Amino acid sequence: MQKLPDIKYIDPGYTYTDHKTGVLKNLQEILDPDVLLFVESAAVTKRLQELYENPIKIKGIDSLFEIHKHLFQVI
Repeated sequence: MQKLPDIKYIDPGYTYTDHKTGVLKNLQEILDPDVLLFVESAAVTKRLQELYENPIKIKGIDSLFEIHKHLFQVI
């Protein structure tokens, strides 16, 4: 598997990232970036298939938020 570049988030108050690892906070409480990438990829792939079979019509910005929520609901 190809190594992704290290990503540093600008989050001085650690609102969105773990203060020790720098990984984005997530519902699964995964702190290892490689594990998070694997879990996120699998979940989003499944949700993309659902959207392919049952598309959400884009009517505006709220539709994009709805798609994002659908894709990342378990992450």
